[in-house]
Amino acid sequence: MIRPLLGWSLPRVFAHRCGGALAPENTLAGLRFAAQTGCRAVEFDVMLSADGSPWLIHDETLERTTDGCGRVCEMRDVDLARLDAGARQSGAFAGTPLPTLKAAAALCHELGLMANVEIKPANGFEAITGEVVAQQVLELWRDRPLPLVSSFSETSLLAARRMAPGLPLGALWERPPADWRQRVDALGAFSLHCAARALSDGLLDEARAAGIPVLCYTVNDPLDAETLFLRGVTAVFSDRIDLLS
Repeated sequence: MIRPLLGWSLPRVFAHRCGGALAPENTLAGLRFAAQTGCRAVEFDVMLSADGSPWLIHDETLERTTDGCGRVCEMRDVDLARLDAGARQSGAFAGTPLPTLKAAAALCHELGLMANVEIKPANGFEAITGEVVAQQVLELWRDRPLPLVSSFSETSLLAARRMAPGLPLGALWERPPADWRQRVDALGAFSLHCAARALSDGLLDEARAAGIPVLCYTVNDPLDAETLFLRGVTAVFSDRIDLLS
């Protein structure tokens, strides 16, 4: 399968979950913080509501990052829009709303941020989430360089590929399987994403020979990041963009 390429150069550092650890994750406040630190690329997670709309949130449930409770996939848009996604970070961010993918895309365009959109499906919603996110990405980034779209779910990535054949995809694993290259090729993925601690020199050598960029999460120490770059890693996702940017 042909690997669609990015229309922009990968930076060394992506802000993890919008703004890293110093702003509420997966929020517009996080995007603004990333831009203020000079970071030019962000990663964020997208999950569907009960109405089938894509919202920025990492967990399948609301309790950890918002003042709500319950499963995201069972919540209507009107209820998600009322949530506070900032107060759990600190009182300074109280009242920060949970954003839609549409709102995040608009702010990325305004701030000049490139994006890695991670499809984060609720259990049982893998294919539909991939389809909806791919369709929305095509619409929201129309006439602009497309973001990189990644996921731990190969079902989601395959659905996204069917919906948007030209979409650049990132195959994401904590620890890449032995047959990672075959799976990347089957997806037509542009890049391989994995945990930094799971990265072997053999995998890096194979990826380099195939022209496949390797991106690692979550890297917060500047020395660790520099070691990864020297080994051949293309980019890292960081919660401490203030230290790495």
